[in-house]
Amino acid sequence: MAVPEPAGGGELKRTKEVEDAEKYSFMATVTKAPKKQIQFADDMQEFSKFPTKTGRRSLSRSISQSSTDSYSSAASYTDSSDDEVSPREKQQTNSKGSSNFCVKNIKQAEFGRREIEIAEQDMSALISLRKRAQGEKPLAGAKIVGCTHITAQTAVLIETLCALGAQCRWSACNIYSTQNEVAAALAEAGVAVFAWKGESEDDFWWCIDRCVNIDGWQANMILDDGGDLTHWVYKKYPSVFKKIRGIVEESVTGVHRLYQLSKAGKLCVPAMNVNDSVTKQKFDNLYCCRESILDGLKRTTDVMFGGKQVVVCGYGEVGKGCCAALKALGAIVYVTEIDPICALQACMDGFRVVKLSEVIRQVDVVITCTGNKNVVTREHLDRMKNSCIVCNMGHSNTEIDVGRLLNLSCSTVPTFVLSITATTQALALIELYNAPEGRYKQDVYLLPKKMGEWREARATYPLGQQFLVRVRRQPAPALVRRAPDRADGRPGQVPGAQQERAFQTQLLQILRDREGPDHTRQHSTDSF
Repeated sequence: MAVPEPAGGGELKRTKEVEDAEKYSFMATVTKAPKKQIQFADDMQEFSKFPTKTGRRSLSRSISQSSTDSYSSAASYTDSSDDEVSPREKQQTNSKGSSNFCVKNIKQAEFGRREIEIAEQDMSALISLRKRAQGEKPLAGAKIVGCTHITAQTAVLIETLCALGAQCRWSACNIYSTQNEVAAALAEAGVAVFAWKGESEDDFWWCIDRCVNIDGWQANMILDDGGDLTHWVYKKYPSVFKKIRGIVEESVTGVHRLYQLSKAGKLCVPAMNVNDSVTKQKFDNLYCCRESILDGLKRTTDVMFGGKQVVVCGYGEVGKGCCAALKALGAIVYVTEIDPICALQACMDGFRVVKLSEVIRQVDVVITCTGNKNVVTREHLDRMKNSCIVCNMGHSNTEIDVGRLLNLSCSTVPTFVLSITATTQALALIELYNAPEGRYKQDVYLLPKKMGEWREARATYPLGQQFLVRVRRQPAPALVRRAPDRADGRPGQVPGAQQERAFQTQLLQILRDREGPDHTRQHSTDSF
């Protein structure tokens, strides 16, 4: 029910309004003043345009420099003007006047050289191979075309191959993992390298083609990681492919492709499968991923894994390493696996084996480690909860519809691990190139066990481990003091304690002779 307005109320209200208007009249003056227009350099500026890389990095943590660049390649973005021009459109030359390369910025070569020198300090097996074989030049005449991750560790491998007599042309197997400063250092050293971080798909294949298609130079060896280079040569340059003396493949996917060619009778050259080398598989897949999975996720997300629910798709060597690392941080880990043996191993290691569809709505992190395709599809992405982290540790771009390789796109890989891999690749190239005709047919082979043992022994040195010294057995009279012969002609015997003492004395002398005079004080017969 409306309350009636008191008599004279309308007049009082109008009087109040007049007083308020006079009291705040200065505000009306301010509001009526014309607004100052902000002048832009370009009045037609469109807000839909993408900002520069520097601007994008400041907008979001998820695409900051720490998430898009590895620590060692931070110098790749020192000059923002370089990002506006494709390296394919630049005219660059090194200090020797050569332009037979295509990198982001040749001026970063000095910094890249320092990174290579640091990497050499933790790659004892590869450096040992270089020192031992560079005088013999076992790869003299070899023309190697390679497609791998271009990092400081790969640069040590490339320069080792060159020191052993090979000519090399190189491209990147991953569009995000290239360290621009390292590529510049290789170009400065005279290596024909075609790679930069952030290539497009068209750039990727263009770089591979520049390595293969060149007048006056024809490759006779292939070093591949993923099979893309082998596929390109096989499809585009079949005449070159038939003249290849050997292929060395490093990845699970690339090896699978080689086996497919062999089964179909289309593999016309011998190939070496270094992925299934025992040491390489353990170090590069198990131990490496056990460390790099956390490195990549921590750099990009800063998330705490204790109590988080994580599903790891695949329990091969990579999956085992990822699960071990996440479990150690207190995460609740589920495993999906189609291989019954691997599934049983996951159960025995304390992990619950599930179907991805069963846990996709509740997990906080999804990690693919299968090497297969279409593991996480759009349907799975739509069912995930908000803020779920999805990443790939398997094949670079087939497991997730929008995925790439986490540990090489968002972090780095331990140098010691890459030393194992690089040494395996170098030994495989030497073996295939120098093998007599007829030893290897048109098939896929494993690295000979003898060469693998040599690599493993060299890799153990920096860990502080010493192998037992094989002491050549001596005849009994040289080690044991004998008593005079008995009257019946049988040899005399020293009592047990005296015989053991005599053996200790002889062994002590062997140790002194082996270690030299500086170590004789460290041993005494009382220590045995």
